Amino acid sequence: MPRASTTSDSFNAVAEPRRRDILAFLAAQERPVGDIVSGLGLPQPSVSKHLRVLLEVGLVNVRRDGRHMFYRTNADAIRPLHEWTATFERYWRHQLARIKERAESMELTSENDKKPKRRNDDDDRHNRN
Repeated sequence: MPRASTTSDSFNAVAEPRRRDILAFLAAQERPVGDIVSGLGLPQPSVSKHLRVLLEVGLVNVRRDGRHMFYRTNADAIRPLHEWTATFERYWRHQLARIKERAESMELTSENDKKPKRRNDDDDRHNRN
């Protein structure tokens, strides 16, 4: 099956790690391309390409101020991504809770195995006789 274009929907767009980095960087505030380039240490042409894809699928908005372009995340467009991933977040939270319980149980068992065994009174009586 051929892979869908990165500009076909937001899920394909965020499959690229650098686009996710850009979205995270823009989450705090609106920024010009130069800030994204310096903040993430990516080449300017690459940032522009990724911003174009994010803009085409609606994950970012752009505002022009003179010659400068300011980008910001579009929270409404990101909401479906968040809602979809929340399903798996609940699954992993449950799995992590189970792992934690098992690790704690194993730790208690290990600690009990390390404790010196105390002799009981019956053992003392048998040893005296």
